[in-house]
Amino acid sequence: MLRLYDHPASGNCYKARLLLAHLDVPYERPLVDIFAGEALEAEHRRRNPAGRVPVLELEDGRFVAESGAILLFLSEGTEYLPDDRLERARVWQWLFFEQNQIEPSVATARVMQWRGRDADSPEAYEHRTAWANEALDSLDAHLAANEFLLGDTYTVADMAVYGYTHVAHEVVDMSGRSAVAAWIGRVESQAGFMNDLAPLP
Repeated sequence: MLRLYDHPASGNCYKARLLLAHLDVPYERPLVDIFAGEALEAEHRRRNPAGRVPVLELEDGRFVAESGAILLFLSEGTEYLPDDRLERARVWQWLFFEQNQIEPSVATARVMQWRGRDADSPEAYEHRTAWANEALDSLDAHLAANEFLLGDTYTVADMAVYGYTHVAHEVVDMSGRSAVAAWIGRVESQAGFMNDLAPLP
């Protein structure tokens, strides 16, 4: 059986869990307490030298790390990853966008707020939220003309971007981004959708 080493409050881990739910694939979920430093311990670094979650352990004992790589691996041959070469490249485009724009801005701002660093380091926090606003404006502009990130097709790109975008309201004002709000609703209406993202502890 597959094993997903994860933490329930990690949006990156949630993305993998969401795809597994859509695919109705059984798996085990060993907890890696990232807030207690367990991801940096030698045992976990043998799974992923970068000391990050999620990590997917295959039935044969091999590992796949990083949420985007896990999504691509698990979606191969399914309806959630296109066969067409250009469409696949567009999936990668949005996975890269998410990890370079959404995750380091929204996710980092959420953790800073949780730890009180929004008050302790206001300039650093403002930098992250300004970055988030720019990224979310780009996303809203794209979604104003598209039902999903690849037009009318729901893919792992949507799952990846949804992971932290749906909690962006915790750190920035989302009231003016109607296209993003409508897209969130469409993602949440997909068959097999579930949201078990836990709050930061």
